[in-house]
Amino acid sequence: MSRILVIGAGIVGLSCARALHADGHEVTVLDRDPPGDKCSFGNAAGIGVTEIIPASVPGLARKVPGWLFDPLGPLSLRLTHFPRLVPWLLRFLKEGRWERVEAITASLATLSARTYDDMLPLLAELDLMGDLHKVGALWVYETRAGLDADLRFHQLRRRHGLVCEELTGEEARELEPALAASIRHAIMTPQWSHVSDPKRIVDRLRLALEARGVAMIKGEVAGISGQEVVTKDGRHLPFERLVVAAGAWSGRLARQIGDRALIESERGYNTTLPSPGVSLSREVIFAERAFVATPIESGLRIGGAAEFAGLDAAPNYARSDALAELGRRFLPGLNTQGGTRWMGHRPTTADSLPVIGRSPRRDDVFYAFGHGHTGLTFGPTTGRLIAELVAGRQTSVDVTPFAIQRFS
Repeated sequence: MSRILVIGAGIVGLSCARALHADGHEVTVLDRDPPGDKCSFGNAAGIGVTEIIPASVPGLARKVPGWLFDPLGPLSLRLTHFPRLVPWLLRFLKEGRWERVEAITASLATLSARTYDDMLPLLAELDLMGDLHKVGALWVYETRAGLDADLRFHQLRRRHGLVCEELTGEEARELEPALAASIRHAIMTPQWSHVSDPKRIVDRLRLALEARGVAMIKGEVAGISGQEVVTKDGRHLPFERLVVAAGAWSGRLARQIGDRALIESERGYNTTLPSPGVSLSREVIFAERAFVATPIESGLRIGGAAEFAGLDAAPNYARSDALAELGRRFLPGLNTQGGTRWMGHRPTTADSLPVIGRSPRRDDVFYAFGHGHTGLTFGPTTGRLIAELVAGRQTSVDVTPFAIQRFS
């Protein structure tokens, strides 16, 4: 068995560490702050098994200018970051063809099909089955045109075994009375789930791994030299196998190996309202406005938006405030006072496919990153796949579409 170093202590990195340790390897996890804030902590708490449609789709480019000039819109771009974004953006736009949408969807569906097979054992192991709420998600629309624009995507989901039930606005309000009268149409996706607290899953998994002997080391990578990772404080951490699962920072690490990954930080914002004054029983996806509202243990989390500003720019929490304001439009009576604002770096590839596989340059380096909005959903399955690749076993799903070579 190997001595394996995993870079990244988010849900994906910890899932890899769990699966590798279960195979008998000696595993160490390196992270700049193992118990600290992660994209895994502040996500919308959804187990989004229907999230198999890529972000780049036909017609999207026409919507972007309007979004950029809308202060409550779902997209923001800092102009200072634009030159760095161009290579990613060109590939992103190139992927927005129907043949690519269908191919990418088919690949993501293979991960989605395994979600509960790999998630449920993890939750049972952590004694968190009670935190999983299998009550579906409701996609809501103000206009028939908005619904019609999405029907082809919902039909594509159906082709891959996902249930999408069309409802009227009245039927949607029977399920969620808090919804405004402006909601006229809806789609119910009953296979979706949400969790009480995504942070609790990550925290409990990290502590469980430590109890089993998996070392958690605090440190930031300065370089990868031979079979050692050198940290910025001068430590040399040897490995026989290396797993790069550092989320949005993984592209920088892949470059040190000599591999190219078109990955960007799609900075997501949310506000968690402790006393929202309204009640939801499931995650509600406001499809035309590109934001969601999820009932979690600490209140109502309203999240969404996409900001491209790189890894180092300071957060713009006006984005969180805009989401809360949007929530008031569609959830009359929503109390936005006392909310906790948050920003996280979603690791988003130009083709919406994660990077899962072995480096073509080094047989001892494996990649597990780029899950975008689906880190919590696909994390346990990614851990399984990495363990299978390290062991040389046949993988549970075909990982060819997720190879980093596609960006070469």
